[in-house]
Amino acid sequence: MNPNPIPKLIALGFVTFALLVLASAGSYVVEPGTRGLKVTLGKTSENFLPEGFGFKAPFVTSIVYVNVRQRTQSVKADCFSSDLQQVKIDLRVLYRVPEAAVVQIYREFAGDPFDSLIAPRVQEAIKEVTALLTAEQIVKSREEIKKKALTSAAQKIGTLLVVEDIVVRDIVLSNELEKAIEAKMVAEQQANQARFTQLQSQVEAETAVISAKGEAEAIRVRGEALSQSPAFLRWKIVEKWNGRSPMVVPGGADASEASLLLPIGPAEKSAKP
Repeated sequence: MNPNPIPKLIALGFVTFALLVLASAGSYVVEPGTRGLKVTLGKTSENFLPEGFGFKAPFVTSIVYVNVRQRTQSVKADCFSSDLQQVKIDLRVLYRVPEAAVVQIYREFAGDPFDSLIAPRVQEAIKEVTALLTAEQIVKSREEIKKKALTSAAQKIGTLLVVEDIVVRDIVLSNELEKAIEAKMVAEQQANQARFTQLQSQVEAETAVISAKGEAEAIRVRGEALSQSPAFLRWKIVEKWNGRSPMVVPGGADASEASLLLPIGPAEKSAKP
């Protein structure tokens, strides 16, 4: 008689399940974009674990995962300008955890280190920068504010975290201040337009004077040429002759000015006997 196989199957299933649990407890996988830390009975390892598969002591060692990808967080700052105007600035901070600081950050900061390390430093940096500018300059100088705040925040944070960039998303002023700045900008544009119109009129006037001087000089030169060479005038008259019978105009006493030939137009021809 064959023995009952059910107990053997149950035992085999139990052993298989135990092996699976043991294998799962004794191995780990560090996903891309993260680094792992071994924590054995409350003690953190000195080195982080790279991406990939590995083994660990089951039940006594746990793996803590730290995200090292670049992340973006929002920061809002209530600032005051140099002319004591309140300015609210909405920022976006791009940051990441460097590999060299993974162990130290886990040991010294609970949760996401952004709230305790980056946000207050960025707020402090942006307030220091805006305090040196007027409200109008703050509105016009976003890029300058961003660069100075980024440099200052990086110095305050140190090497624990890397602030890749700061984006000035929005600058909010009071309604009264916005209207005052807008009115000033309109006035400046009108003044610039008036200066341009004045300059344009001055250039046009100078151009007209130069043109008149040039025309007067040309007339003078032509007059001198005609007075020095009367034959030139006769040549011009002949050049304009229409081929009809000429009319003789007596010249002066000088033999060289004895007569002048003029073309006869239709009116003169009909009037001639």
